[in-house]
Amino acid sequence: MSCAVRALRASWALRASRASFLCQGVAAAAAGARPQAGLLPGAAWPSSPVSGMGTVKCGLMKNFTQEEGTCHSKISIIGTGSVGMACAVSILLKGLSDELALVDINESKMVGETMDLQHGSSFVKMPKVVCSKDYRVTTSSNIVVITAGARQEKGETRLNLVQRNVAIFKLMISNIVQYSPCCKMIVVSNPVDILTYVTWKLSHFPPSHIIGSGCNLDTARFRFLIGQKLGIHSESCHGWILGEHGDSSVPVWSGVNVAGVPLKELNPHIGTDRDPEHWNNVHKEVIASAYEIIKRKGYTSWAIGLSVADLAESILRNLRRVHPVSTRVKGLYGISKDVFLSVPCVLGKGGVTDLITVRLSPEEEAGLKKSAETLWKIQEPLKL
Repeated sequence: MSCAVRALRASWALRASRASFLCQGVAAAAAGARPQAGLLPGAAWPSSPVSGMGTVKCGLMKNFTQEEGTCHSKISIIGTGSVGMACAVSILLKGLSDELALVDINESKMVGETMDLQHGSSFVKMPKVVCSKDYRVTTSSNIVVITAGARQEKGETRLNLVQRNVAIFKLMISNIVQYSPCCKMIVVSNPVDILTYVTWKLSHFPPSHIIGSGCNLDTARFRFLIGQKLGIHSESCHGWILGEHGDSSVPVWSGVNVAGVPLKELNPHIGTDRDPEHWNNVHKEVIASAYEIIKRKGYTSWAIGLSVADLAESILRNLRRVHPVSTRVKGLYGISKDVFLSVPCVLGKGGVTDLITVRLSPEEEAGLKKSAETLWKIQEPLKL
């Protein structure tokens, strides 16, 4: 049975359950009974008595025809911390889907955040926001964004987080797969490259369906800083950060250009220790920026939220844009280990549909191999 058919049947079943629940409430009111406040499907807190709502609705509207199943897109976010909510707001503002579902073990905060978003639904194009501690609320998601996990502490590297996060992922992934077997997953939790690998192994999904946010944000930071140095907008600066999302990332200076003009032709030593303009400081700032933000405000949120919404848009709308995201790279650039690293990927409705082969300098390719080795040393002893 195709994913589309399963999703459609799930939608019909949900409509039927809601209709049955509503009719029971109306019938109870007619009999003079007081219906017990319960949880509507997809909700996480008690609703108003159904009988009163049913009576008002029946008096306001006369049903003319039975609704048929319609195309329904859905995004779920696991984790309602600072990163998860930045993703939620960014997705809402883009109006990317018909429904947004939130899941978190901290029920009080999750419900408060959901209510806050719901009250702003008049200002966005996605009116349905639901939440629950139960992963059932994520049923039939097109995209599941994973932001939950142990938070990076001040001064802590992303790689040090891995052992604390693997145990959390074992529970999360099994639930996501159970309720959304056809979804694409975007992994944001750090260390993102290793946890993207962990997600792939635990889910048994094809690698094209598991996408790590990876260097999409690092590349945005890289272009922003280049633009600052040149005094032009970052959209006019073209360059890539590849490899690990972290300290061993690789700036591809050989491909940096503005309006098709390679900066390496203007400065052959750009990005090296022999560069009189010290462009290599730009990459150092990219690496240090997350640590600096965490030092100053305790966490990063807004830029990664915008980055994730950008990835989700490419997938849901089948834009086939190229993003530097974390994917399986075994066999590429001389890498023999089974690791996930950021390389330029074409994103569409199938997830990662194509990989762009980048011509790297010998130094850049060596840096990518070093990234792979760094991750493999942490990843190899994991018991999945």
